[in-house]
Amino acid sequence: MTDNRIYLFDTTLRDGAQTQGVDFNPADKEFIARELDNIGIDYIEGGWPGANPTDDAFFNAPPKLKRARLTAFGMTRRPGRSAENDPGLSAILNAKTDAVCMVGKAWDFHVDVALEIEHDENIAMISDSVVAANGKTAEVMYDAEHFFDGYKSNPEFALKCLKAAYDNGARWVVLCDTNGGTLPHEVHDITKAVCQQVPGSHVGIHAHNDTGNAVANSLAAVIAGARQVQGTLNGLGERCGNANLISVIPSLILKMGFETNVKPEDLGKLTHLSRMLDERLNQAPVRSAPYVGESAFAHKGGLHVSAIEKDTRTYEHIDPALVGNRRHIVVSDQSGRSNILARFREIGLEIDPKNPKVGRLVELVKEQEFDGYAYDGAEASFELLARRTLGSVPEYFTCTSFRVIDERRWNARSELITLSEATVKLVVDDDPFMAVAEGNGPVNALDAALRKVLLPKYPALEDLRLVDYKVRILTPGAGTRAITRVMIESADGQGNHWSTVGVSGNIIDASYNALRDSLVYKLSHDTR
Repeated sequence: MTDNRIYLFDTTLRDGAQTQGVDFNPADKEFIARELDNIGIDYIEGGWPGANPTDDAFFNAPPKLKRARLTAFGMTRRPGRSAENDPGLSAILNAKTDAVCMVGKAWDFHVDVALEIEHDENIAMISDSVVAANGKTAEVMYDAEHFFDGYKSNPEFALKCLKAAYDNGARWVVLCDTNGGTLPHEVHDITKAVCQQVPGSHVGIHAHNDTGNAVANSLAAVIAGARQVQGTLNGLGERCGNANLISVIPSLILKMGFETNVKPEDLGKLTHLSRMLDERLNQAPVRSAPYVGESAFAHKGGLHVSAIEKDTRTYEHIDPALVGNRRHIVVSDQSGRSNILARFREIGLEIDPKNPKVGRLVELVKEQEFDGYAYDGAEASFELLARRTLGSVPEYFTCTSFRVIDERRWNARSELITLSEATVKLVVDDDPFMAVAEGNGPVNALDAALRKVLLPKYPALEDLRLVDYKVRILTPGAGTRAITRVMIESADGQGNHWSTVGVSGNIIDASYNALRDSLVYKLSHDTR
């Protein structure tokens, strides 16, 4: 083992599951564990055996991992019990995992007020539990709960807790910033002091993000000597979350030169891993997420784009491809010819820079955005606008008319319900069609009616789905007569995501415009 080696510990399946609105089932846990194993995470914390039926089901049939050590989480023995006679401790030791991680108190305040026991008894609880675990599993870790608060309050006692684990055979002692209130300079100084008592090769950091410093705190601890970093995918976790491993990993490797089990070919899977989790949770990815967000390497100003054309280092801190992301040239009313031409190259559209249609497109974008369109967040609509300006988008269908009816009434069960029904008239290959469909709201009804006509002709639309739908009032002073902008994010079964925009004084008309662009964009890419 070299001093340059950092070990990565993922706690998405346990700590991440405490996120409000997140509820993993055993199948989710198995799938995510395999993805983490595939990228080279060293330890995957599967959950807390005995705590709930989901975790029990997961540990009863654990996935076979190739690169990671599956880890069970639990507590040290309880006061007044022996390690051999504590059901909670027995549950994690009988899980038959490659490693166990046990949390125990390290703050004298908690020992005095919450546990109401002598300090020596707390030390014995840690020692006894580590000794018992060493006989049952390959690696034992001690999570020192509220360590930084404990160290500030009583450094001698906090260090005794760590030494009790380390001296009795714990592979790792982990410094937990459990309430997320410690700042980077404090983490650095305290971790450095710890590493003078316990070798840094046996010290880990587990930072929560309550001050927005979890990633910075993790890196500060590594600089101070810690060699294990705990965190979650996308920073999941209760309250403000945990250290985001998606940001920590490339920072350690690309910025700080540390070695991890994540190899260069694995690093290129980071963007996929981050978006996979969002997809699993049925939530939209954070566009501004560092390294992996859709906007992480997006450039809007014409001067920026001109500079990037000459040297990518000017406005990009790394090559986006290193983490599986891509450069994204957005187009807006701030754009110049350089943005337009760069975007053309990105979408594979070859055009002579001197073509007068380029200048016309620049002016058209500015006119459209003056009217309320926003192409910097709707790249699919911009691509269609550009291709239409150049005359290269097939006419897959024409909508001659549509009608949407909403009915609000009491049903036979005396429940107040609202029903939406849409009627569309389309022309496809010179043949007229009409379809009627109901839906959960007018946009869903309109989408369902369009699909009734289009799916038999274009089966590629089967896996298209709406991921997000946003409405913004552009002229709030106009009250209910306001102009509205609708943004729709769509996705397909191949993992592609794209955004479209529609603007109108009628919200249904704006929604149709965005929905139509989404359908046409999908067809144009699948049939190109």
